[in-house]
Amino acid sequence: MSIFNKKPGGRIHWRNGLFIALFLVLMGVLGYLALEFHTQWDFSQNNRNSLSRASIDVLQKFDGPVHVTVYATQQDLQLGDIRGIISNFIGVYQRIKSDLTLDFIDPVEQPQQAQNAGIRLNGEIVIRFKDRTERLAAINEQAFSNALVRLARTEKKQLLGLSGHGERKMDGITQRDLGNFSKKLRETGFESISFSFIDQPEIPDTGVLVIASPQIELLEGEVKKILDYLARGGNLLWLVDIGSLNGLLPLAEKLGIVFTPGVIVDPQANRLRVPTAFALATLYGTHAVTENFDYITVFPFARQLIPGENADWRSVILAEVAPQGWVETSPLEGEISFDAENDVSGPVSVAVALSRLVEDREQRVIVVGSGHFLANGYLGNGGNLDLGMNMINWLAGDEAFIPIQPRVTLDNRLELSELQLTLIATSFLITLPLIFLASGIFIRWYRRRR
Repeated sequence: MSIFNKKPGGRIHWRNGLFIALFLVLMGVLGYLALEFHTQWDFSQNNRNSLSRASIDVLQKFDGPVHVTVYATQQDLQLGDIRGIISNFIGVYQRIKSDLTLDFIDPVEQPQQAQNAGIRLNGEIVIRFKDRTERLAAINEQAFSNALVRLARTEKKQLLGLSGHGERKMDGITQRDLGNFSKKLRETGFESISFSFIDQPEIPDTGVLVIASPQIELLEGEVKKILDYLARGGNLLWLVDIGSLNGLLPLAEKLGIVFTPGVIVDPQANRLRVPTAFALATLYGTHAVTENFDYITVFPFARQLIPGENADWRSVILAEVAPQGWVETSPLEGEISFDAENDVSGPVSVAVALSRLVEDREQRVIVVGSGHFLANGYLGNGGNLDLGMNMINWLAGDEAFIPIQPRVTLDNRLELSELQLTLIATSFLITLPLIFLASGIFIRWYRRRR
């Protein structure tokens, strides 16, 4: 007891030494863990710094290494450190797929290599997988992941757009045509071509036939050829507007689909400041097309379709609209109200998927009661594009390849100048440690004076 009383500082020095030793051991362990394990958390409001689930799924489809070559100078007049920007972007993909490699080639220092590769822009990207290549001039998740989808596809899928009867054109630019939708399909490896019975006597069995709202009657022989195509197991997307089926009633009967007269009215559309004839869908069936799909879709001037009992086909209603609306059988003039005797109350089925086995192969058909749904004038409404792309992928047998749509940026990027970055770095790396050190020295001096 007398020894400890004479040297009370000995125990303090011993405790201080032990604390410093434990602190150094802790710092060493943390440093080792930081080197061995890499973990990130994305706290941005829309997770824009992380890959979407769809992009991750696409990466997992590759059964070998993917090589990315970027032809970029060290600095760009507009973008600055373009290599750093691209490297950080590709790094997000590399964390998911470790055998995705990244190489840089300076087109100024190595012009011959750039010329041989057909490079035209600074920062152009060439992606290679096995014997296939894709090129990119833009750097964002949608463009890069869609390029990966095209690489992952073993063959180009064809969409055959029936023409010659006033159908919506697959490459058209008017409001009623499907040109914008076809453009998006091309970005993910599809090929849209027009098909006419004048040019070809039979419908090819490869690809998907698209019948998009014909305006005049099909000839009896043409309808027979479509039914023959269906009997052989051909896949079909049929977009139907209100009014006459223009000779395609036998097709509806073969599929077991009943189209009711009238147009769907949705009072909830007024809350979104769109016409009541724009039916909104939030109710989706259990199907590969609508799996994890929770967007609002808009079906302008839609009609009800009802899948009947059919022993051949398995049917699933993909979308129901207007739960508080109805099918209006009277002209859309003046004040519109529900007539219990003549109108059909909602919710109303507007899209259905059918499938059956034909020679040990699954045949797939989708019928939608609105040709406007995928038209240029309405494609940007809600999740129309996403649902349409999912439909085509399912019809083509590639539902695993989900197209990547751009995510809305909900939070703004913080841009800091070099001076601001320098001040922040100086504050955290120099000023604050000096303040803590000075505080510690002062506290130690003060205690020793006591």
